[in-house]
Amino acid sequence: MKNLFCILVTYTKPISEIEQILGEHRAYLQKGYDAGVLLVSGPQNPKVGGCIIGRFVDKDHAEAFTHNDPYYLNNAATYEIIEFSPVLHSPLIKTFVQD
Repeated sequence: MKNLFCILVTYTKPISEIEQILGEHRAYLQKGYDAGVLLVSGPQNPKVGGCIIGRFVDKDHAEAFTHNDPYYLNNAATYEIIEFSPVLHSPLIKTFVQD
C-alpha cells in the first residue's frame, strides 16, 4: 500500500489575486489527475487556501509538485505537506491506494 499526501495550501495574497491565477492552478492540477497522482482537491471553507490529496513517490516529489503550481510560482501560497498511511479506506479508492 502506498502512502498518501495531504497538501494544505494557504493563500498569501488577497483572494482577488488568487482568482486571477485560479484557471492556471486548476489546469496544473488537471495534469496531476491525468498522470494518476491526484485523488481530490478543492478550496478550504472559508477560502483561505485549499487541500490536495495525492500519491507521490515520496515527500520530495510531493514538494516538487507544489513548486510547479502557479500559486507557488506567483508567490501566492505556501504549502504544508503531510504524509500518511491509508490504513483504512473506502473500496472506491482501493486501486488508487494499492497501485
